[in-house]
Amino acid sequence: MEHSYFFITMIYLAAAVVFIPIAKKLGLGSVLGYLLAGVVIGPSLMGFIGSEGQDLMHFAEFGVVMMLFLIGIELEPALLWNLRAPILGLGGLQVLISTAAVAALALLLGQPLNAALALGMILSLSSTAIVLQSLKEKGQMSSAAGQSAFSVLLFQDIAVIPMLAVFPLLAGSSQSAAGHSESSLRDNLPAWGQTLVVLGAVVVIVVAGRYLLRPLLRIIAATRVRELFTAFSLLLVVSISVLMSLVGLSPALGAFLGGVVLANSEYRHELESDIEPFKGLLLGLFFMAVGASIDFKLILSMPWVILGLVVGLMTLKGLILLGLGKIFKISIEQNLLFAMALSQVGEFAFVLLSFSNQNNILPQATVSILTAVVAISMALTPLLLLAYEKLIQPRFNVQSTNTREADEIQEKHPIIIAGFGRFGNIVGRFLRVNGVKATILDLDSDRVDALHNLGVKVYYGDAARRDMLESAGAADAKVIIVAMDTVEQTLEVVRVVRKHFPHLQMLVKAENIPDTFELMDLGVLHIYRETLDTSLRMGADALQMLGVRAYHAYRNAGTFRKQDEKAMKGLSAIRDDKKLYINTVKERIEELEKLMSGERTTRYNPSGLGWDEQSLIDEARQEE
Repeated sequence: MEHSYFFITMIYLAAAVVFIPIAKKLGLGSVLGYLLAGVVIGPSLMGFIGSEGQDLMHFAEFGVVMMLFLIGIELEPALLWNLRAPILGLGGLQVLISTAAVAALALLLGQPLNAALALGMILSLSSTAIVLQSLKEKGQMSSAAGQSAFSVLLFQDIAVIPMLAVFPLLAGSSQSAAGHSESSLRDNLPAWGQTLVVLGAVVVIVVAGRYLLRPLLRIIAATRVRELFTAFSLLLVVSISVLMSLVGLSPALGAFLGGVVLANSEYRHELESDIEPFKGLLLGLFFMAVGASIDFKLILSMPWVILGLVVGLMTLKGLILLGLGKIFKISIEQNLLFAMALSQVGEFAFVLLSFSNQNNILPQATVSILTAVVAISMALTPLLLLAYEKLIQPRFNVQSTNTREADEIQEKHPIIIAGFGRFGNIVGRFLRVNGVKATILDLDSDRVDALHNLGVKVYYGDAARRDMLESAGAADAKVIIVAMDTVEQTLEVVRVVRKHFPHLQMLVKAENIPDTFELMDLGVLHIYRETLDTSLRMGADALQMLGVRAYHAYRNAGTFRKQDEKAMKGLSAIRDDKKLYINTVKERIEELEKLMSGERTTRYNPSGLGWDEQSLIDEARQEE
């Protein structure tokens, strides 16, 4: 049954609205949500979308061009230069070795050389969207595995550009660069003429980006007509795509190059914000079209073949990543996370598979099988990371403490700092410049080694172990500052200190309100939420910028903090009663607003001095 474009558009939008929230709720990410939506509305299930979806696929591919333009505009040349070692080293080796390994296996299985090379490049990529989102949700982006994964993914995103340029060459001279029958300016030209045309197009983009586009952007921005800037942003990307098509190159290559040229422009953020919604919708449409094109009859006809390809491919990539991680001296635990996170095939594979089919490099049957393989590997990634977190990581934590013995501590100070990440690091530096020495313990071996290289004395050891605390001088110390990386580690340290060293005063970091409640249940008196003081200081500074005197701004911030901490104690007791908890929070908000309103009207100091003697005496009495 043929449907109008309005009906097809309605189905795509409705599917996105329904399935993306479900995928987000399940922790699968938006890409898998779009794929799932395409599967459901496609011919394999509900049948809302049939062969006419192929026309939308060509239109949606423009979302890929926009995505590569945005990737380019975010990559400032200075940033690329600073990250050249991990990007080119770890990322470059991963792509080269994975491409070579997969291509070699494809050749052994009887694939021709051009198809084997295409398969190697396609399957060497990983999913930027899924990996970065998953690592951010688990708080692993700052870890060695997170930083290494980011470097590899960044190189892969850049590597897509030359891959798109190479694919038409793999198809032979009879195919156009975009895989369509459109003619280009290179047709009927000798080899040197084709080279000049291509170089000329690149020079035009670079020169226009540096000397022509910026003045034009200033003129358009001066009109203060937002839709005009949006129209020009779209015109820019479309024009680059047309130019690249005219010279027989991939539009995505030109879009990426144009983005890099404009990366230092003062209008880069406006360009990003204007193009981002179009890119998101068109990419979503592309991924839904991919999901609708998955041939489930093919999967059911050869389930063991496809499952074997998924397992074999993810195992091969995982082993390559493990080897590279070892070469680059990533610790065992972090290396396993690094390898498992990047072992899938990424969303760019769908783009490259589409281009390879358009250029007749890969037959439709192979593309159908690989589309299913890629989608299944992406869907398995969140589950794989969950299994690592719950089943594998705890065992390797124990194993790592056994393989590396705790450092021998030869000093004792009145303060012990447990955990020297971003929070504990600042506290330790503050104490040090004030002449107070502390014994510092940390369980991240990579961090300990890095700090040793900076001349900071940090001891490797688990502060949740009684013997470690004893060797750190806990029996004679007065204060312990608990600033561990996770709430689980924090609670373990608190329990050990309460049981074996009850004389120690504990100052404990909490990330959020639920963590605060758990610490309160353990009897911790001094709890410091990570963002509370910084947020209030920012709010006080904002008040000053609006003309409020510094004294009143910071006094009100102090009042807010004291009332908030007081409210936490009451809310902790009723947090299990959701309805009562919500009503009580609303009451506390109203009470605080009334109190702060009274502060603004009764605490004004006509003298304008602010911190006068009497006000300081009054505050001291209130603190008692």
